Amino acid sequence: MDYYTLGKTGLKVSRLALGTMTFGDDWGWGADEANARQLFDTYLDAGGNFIDTADLYTNGNSERMLGRFVKESGTRDRVVITTKFSYSAEPGNPNAGGNNRKNILRAVDGSLQRLDTDYIDIYMLHTWDQVTPAEEVMRTLDDLVRSGKVRYIALSDAPAWYVAQAQTLAQERHWETISTVQLEYSLAERNIEFEYTALAKNLNTGIMVWSPLASGLLSGKYKSSEQGAEGSGRLAMLADSGNPAFAKFTEKNWAIVAELERVAQELDRSMAQLALNWVVNRPMVASVIIGATKLHQLQDNLGALEFTIPPELQQRLDAVSRPETRFPYTFFEESLQGMITGGATVGDKPPSFPLPILVKGTGAGVTSE
Repeated sequence: MDYYTLGKTGLKVSRLALGTMTFGDDWGWGADEANARQLFDTYLDAGGNFIDTADLYTNGNSERMLGRFVKESGTRDRVVITTKFSYSAEPGNPNAGGNNRKNILRAVDGSLQRLDTDYIDIYMLHTWDQVTPAEEVMRTLDDLVRSGKVRYIALSDAPAWYVAQAQTLAQERHWETISTVQLEYSLAERNIEFEYTALAKNLNTGIMVWSPLASGLLSGKYKSSEQGAEGSGRLAMLADSGNPAFAKFTEKNWAIVAELERVAQELDRSMAQLALNWVVNRPMVASVIIGATKLHQLQDNLGALEFTIPPELQQRLDAVSRPETRFPYTFFEESLQGMITGGATVGDKPPSFPLPILVKGTGAGVTSE
């Protein structure tokens, strides 16, 4: 397993992170404790060290299982644990969720207890609540770092302007800065390319990807049909839930699935491996979360870094999945930018900080590139 430094930090994380939203069968489609432990052990045996959870996942049981697994395996110093706050588990109490200081301080103590640990490696805002000012969030997270309860901080599922404001405030006020931004990214969801890739490059952070297989759409288990889709699993169960993250059965996405299948056959790789390889090698992506309910799924996903996609096949995947450019981004394309520069070629400015460092090997054998 290769490792990347996360954003502008010295923290080294594996390029494939283990997602544990499937740890626990409380929601009807996860893995029981025995299977979850098998997934955990297999991931660590493959060299992985980056594990993602949240206080919400499987009603808190994801954190509890992960805490037991880490303690029983004696791997607390080896693993990098990310957990999140924002969502409420107490209906009727408006301050039992959200990103206000009261809830953050409540939530972190709950996660520490469930994880059975003294500290959280990366503590992450799960979703923008549209209410709490960025300075309140960042000052509170900085306090947690200073207290020793948290090592690094991160944001997920927030507007680019809000992330930029939060990072700029932290830099100017000498608070702990954002190590990574966790976002949905896949062949079926490429909209972060309009803002977040440039944000990560210019504001000294990295991108951590969730749902790289589009909730299973790109794994090969679903096919288009007259009824909309054939196949069973989490995506089929939640397609009509109202959550846009699971609204994947579209005409464009079926075209992506068809092309992905053709390219995968040409490379003699699984569709899941190809989809993961595509996203893990996108600009500014430091790590990609892989999740599984069955061991063979995880084992297949772990093979995603073993090959390189030839340029001509990469272009086919890029073309079929390219998102529609809308205002104001149409003004930033080459045709109109040429009118600004008078037709001259203007290169990008040098990065203001080193790109993520690839670290090979483990222990005394670690080398950097």
